[in-house]
Amino acid sequence: MSVTASASQPGPAESRGDQSADRRPSFDALRGLVADDLAKVNETIIREMHSPVALIPQLAGHIVASGGKRLRPMLTLAAAGLVGYEGERHVDLAACVEFIHTATLLHDDVVDESDLRRGQDTANAVWGNQASVLVGDFLFSRAFQLMVADGSLKVLKILSDASAIIAEGEVHQLVTTNDVETTEAAYLQVIESKTAVLFAAAAQIGAVVAERPQSEETALESFGRNLGVAFQLVDDVLDYSAEQEALGKTVGDDFREGKVTLPVILAYAAGDAEERAFWTRTINDLDQTDDDLGHAQALMRKHGTIALTLERARAYADAAHRDLDLFAPTAHRRAMEEVIDFCVDRAY
Repeated sequence: MSVTASASQPGPAESRGDQSADRRPSFDALRGLVADDLAKVNETIIREMHSPVALIPQLAGHIVASGGKRLRPMLTLAAAGLVGYEGERHVDLAACVEFIHTATLLHDDVVDESDLRRGQDTANAVWGNQASVLVGDFLFSRAFQLMVADGSLKVLKILSDASAIIAEGEVHQLVTTNDVETTEAAYLQVIESKTAVLFAAAAQIGAVVAERPQSEETALESFGRNLGVAFQLVDDVLDYSAEQEALGKTVGDDFREGKVTLPVILAYAAGDAEERAFWTRTINDLDQTDDDLGHAQALMRKHGTIALTLERARAYADAAHRDLDLFAPTAHRRAMEEVIDFCVDRAY
């Protein structure tokens, strides 16, 4: 669904009456609700990473254990809990979702030539690009084996379609890199494909395994998609505004790599000829000096593009909240609502 932002929207803590004003939103409530199932997911991940080729579990284990929140598999577990599912299929499918995500991270770090992820050396920095790409392929294959073992053609279609769209999004991002004339609409299409589609699929399959009505499937798919876009937009902001220790990677990586993200798109659109020439030199041509990141940040402050990007993120977060209105106000729903707020609040 499409969303629009209001210029005077409140921050996440003020926008929802169910959040305590003196407590920042977190993952804690959701993590507590799905703790038993998440432990089973981790057991499945460890089991399915096993291979007689020792480098595979070694390298895969490095990134799986590198401090990620397991947000995407937690969405599958939470969605299943939200609709009252009492079986076990969601556990292996949540592991499948994590394998797809991990495979894309391995490939992304190679493409981006990244050295840090979540404050640790990337797998390609430790073992090289070839090993990272091939182990990423292994994890994709494991994910499809788990889908087939589940036995549902509907689940297989949802997750395989998501995998194909993610790959398309990666290629689309590749062709928009170093192009400051990329439109906001084109960029949103990239992040919907590259990031939001897996959030959407992860949430949707929670309703599928429970055989819930199409209306609930659609609501959870939309919830995941809107949450995913909000999550990525906040990541775009953090690359220019966070402290390195909090971000878990080098601040300004997107700038140095010539990635065109929404704060850049908006700054370029608002800039005068001299400012546009700066963005063309630094992003399109990758002709950068040590002072250019600071100047880029100054131009974003001048035109308010960080605040504008956060407005877009809050609009998608509000849409994700509305998607959950279909469901009873249970502990699972409240925890999922808090996760929405957390994903935006981490920018502050």
